[in-house]
Amino acid sequence: MSESPLFSSQRPLRVAVIGSGPSGIYAAEALIKQNEVAVTVDVYDRLPTPYGLVRYGVAPDHLTIKSVTRGFEKVLADPRVRFLGNVEFGTDLSYEDARAHYDALIYTVGASSDRRLGIPGEDLAGSMSATEFVAWYNGHPDAAARDMVLHAQGVAVVGVGNVALDVTRILAKTSAELHESDIAAHALGALEHSPVQDIWILGRRGPAQASFTTKELREFGELREAEPVVIPAEIALSEAEEAAITDNVKKKNVEVLREFATREPEGKRRRVHLRFLVSPVEILDDGQGHVAGLKVERNRLDEQGNAVGTGEYEVLPVQMVLRSVGYRGVALPDVPFDEKRGVIPNVDGRVEGRPGEYTAGWIKRGPSGVVGTNRKDATDTVAQLLADVRAGMLSPAPQADDIEPVLRARGADIYTFADWQALDAHEVAQGQAQGRPRAKVVHRHEMLGHRSGR
Repeated sequence: MSESPLFSSQRPLRVAVIGSGPSGIYAAEALIKQNEVAVTVDVYDRLPTPYGLVRYGVAPDHLTIKSVTRGFEKVLADPRVRFLGNVEFGTDLSYEDARAHYDALIYTVGASSDRRLGIPGEDLAGSMSATEFVAWYNGHPDAAARDMVLHAQGVAVVGVGNVALDVTRILAKTSAELHESDIAAHALGALEHSPVQDIWILGRRGPAQASFTTKELREFGELREAEPVVIPAEIALSEAEEAAITDNVKKKNVEVLREFATREPEGKRRRVHLRFLVSPVEILDDGQGHVAGLKVERNRLDEQGNAVGTGEYEVLPVQMVLRSVGYRGVALPDVPFDEKRGVIPNVDGRVEGRPGEYTAGWIKRGPSGVVGTNRKDATDTVAQLLADVRAGMLSPAPQADDIEPVLRARGADIYTFADWQALDAHEVAQGQAQGRPRAKVVHRHEMLGHRSGR
């Protein structure tokens, strides 16, 4: 390994990665795989558990996607990498202390908030973001204690991305199907008694503009007790519209939807209505502050492919509305933030006006792409950091001592990678005893009770 004039094996480059989701882990991986400069990496997370959206965002019944954690484990187990869980940036770890102890900071905190619909009734009981619902059934500590009353027979899911399909699929599956997943136990129990019969997935434009992927769409034709329902007129395309579809995924999506539209009803217990060219305009109140229906307007597409209202309306008989119209980043204390775009302002991963500070993932570019997309994104950011090292733009941080005593003096109850491994082993063992892949511990105080050597 070559050594820079400022950093060496005796005084390696010290980098703090704020956020341990895919982008953070991939950034740490890129740092330890390069041979330009000796490096140590501290990966922080405000939760005790690592892996971010892989643990708390990926659908519990899509276990193969979660297999990426095997590679993540290797990164966090590397002696040059340290995981500091249960440490919140801006509280336990101040910006000033981070800049004093690290030569570079990489912010990889994702996009934990959501976009709103901006229509009347959005704050009624029973109306919420898909983000909240996903966090609840995946056992996120911030949402696990929520009293989720699933009394709805009808549910509207606004949006046509994969998250919209995920929440719909979880609502449509039987308890036996969900038992095969790693869904949180409290959600499994609640969904087992769910009276849901009809779920509407709503897209304001046509099937050729939907952003879900074909594999996820096709699953609705394979559920045990739910069947897809498609209105042929809503997926009809002119020859010109069909010729304009150049994306193979979108072509296959249209094919799957056409096949769904030809199916005869099987009389299954639940129905998934895939609706297009409709926009929600008002969530109706039952008079007691709860959702009593969703008023939607039918649309047409103009020459530019934009949805234009037709003035025709209908009311869907739903008691629950889940909006899935996009994630949004949240500002970090003392870190620049672009309120309009919901990202940290940056140029190719370099935080604007902040030498030695970088960003990767959704908080860098906005909520786009899948888990694997973040690998290249993080690697690109690390390449900029290394270019700055070569150019002599990164100076050694003034504090040479380890930051851990500072964190503990501030009251941080640090959760190590070894602690996480103990919790991970416990969850897997408990799951196996129940005939499930994993039984998640969902409350922070219970997580902190499972530690290495205890």
